[in-house]
Amino acid sequence: MPLGPDGYLLEFLSWDHALALRLAEQDQLKLTDAHWEILHFLREYYQNFEMAPPIRLLTKAVAMKLGQNKGNSLYLYQLFPDGPAKQACRYAGLPKPVSCI
Repeated sequence: MPLGPDGYLLEFLSWDHALALRLAEQDQLKLTDAHWEILHFLREYYQNFEMAPPIRLLTKAVAMKLGQNKGNSLYLYQLFPDGPAKQACRYAGLPKPVSCI
């Protein structure tokens, strides 16, 4: 699957679980059910809004859909220590969020 120079998938529809596992393995991160919940949430979000959410929007959207205990920065950073928006979007096959450097 073709990745861009920044490591993000170039084609949303070519994503699969194997890609997410491979990217996480490169980062030495083992994906759990909690990770998959956020990754699937992000894919659904992208299908609805055609954008990868920046962190503030991500936490608000997760809180609305999955509850306050999951929709906060602390929880999301525990899952994705390199940055929830940046790292989770990459694993989920989304483009790089606009606010990420």
